[in-house]
Amino acid sequence: MSIWLGVIVAALVVWALKSLGYLIPQRLVQGALITRMAALTTVALLASLVVAQTLQNDSALVIDARVPAVVVAGALLAMKAPFWVVLVSAGVVAAGLRFFGVLA
Repeated sequence: MSIWLGVIVAALVVWALKSLGYLIPQRLVQGALITRMAALTTVALLASLVVAQTLQNDSALVIDARVPAVVVAGALLAMKAPFWVVLVSAGVVAAGLRFFGVLA
């Protein structure tokens, strides 16, 4: 099975699931529990993506300049810094560590 066949099958499955969503009555999806669960699921998926992209290289666990950059970004976000400040600061930290050969 080629990768493109897998991509096409996955796209069709996602399209079918999205289309089935229109058949669910509105009263079932507008409750407080479903809304809260959808919000938490989104945050959990984004967090897992950030961790996977930060710590993974091929199939190995890697600690490099991305880890301190994500820590700096997280700290700045916790302090409610503007998003552009978070991006620039994380980029400067990662670039600086790589430039000086620390955690390259």
